[in-house]
Amino acid sequence: MTLARENFTFVADLVRKRSAIQLEAGKEYLVESRLLPLARTAGTVDVDAYIRGLRATPSPAALEAVVEALTTNETSWFRDAQPFQTLTGHVVPELLGSRLGTGSLRVWSAACSSGQEPYSIAMTLADLLPAGRLRILATDLNQQVLERARTGRYSQLEVNRGLPAPMLVKHFTRLGVEWEIAPALRSTITFAKHNLLDAPPSGGPFDVVFLRNVLIYFDLATKREVLRRVRQVVRPGGYLLLGAAETTIGIDDDWERVTLGRGSVYRLNARRAA
Repeated sequence: MTLARENFTFVADLVRKRSAIQLEAGKEYLVESRLLPLARTAGTVDVDAYIRGLRATPSPAALEAVVEALTTNETSWFRDAQPFQTLTGHVVPELLGSRLGTGSLRVWSAACSSGQEPYSIAMTLADLLPAGRLRILATDLNQQVLERARTGRYSQLEVNRGLPAPMLVKHFTRLGVEWEIAPALRSTITFAKHNLLDAPPSGGPFDVVFLRNVLIYFDLATKREVLRRVRQVVRPGGYLLLGAAETTIGIDDDWERVTLGRGSVYRLNARRAA
């Protein structure tokens, strides 16, 4: 089935307005695959008919469900190992030695999806910081995945995606067909719904921000706006970790790219203006 152009345009405009994510021509297959379960639940014959119905009688709940279906991204534990190695080998030791003293390390995991990233951060830092000195804010636009993340429970298939066996044994308990993360780690994380284009979240200022594999979905103007909002809640000299295909270079000069070991991160210049 080929999605009608006007229906794809309607969905693309909706997602862009609600999340700033750009669905370009050629992504019709993604819209069809993501919305097919919603169409079946609604009892419509196909995705085209489902979208036509939304256009005719747009209910807030149905529109929100469409946006959530199209802003849920694949994730895994310790996705790309290098950022976590850089975090423990360089970033956190530097922060502990220079600025934190006996204070708490504050980390923001933006666009955290179903929680694998913030829980990976918590496990990574468990041996460097006592739980009382680590505070992680994990945010996402999608309420459904946040509710899953809060439970801290994952299927066998999910834990098989990148979670080392020693970490599984150390930090999880088997509950029937699921694995539940240790309460001590879960208590270090606060999950909250947040749109990156809204006012920055509370809980800062942050020492480290994970904004990985997010900017690639935005146009240049949106990237600049998101980076501007992020630096409003980052301490001068704080760190930003991006995906391998992402950069602040040529977008926001208040972030300085620095090489730490084998990895690169972005440090907020002390001279920056909010």
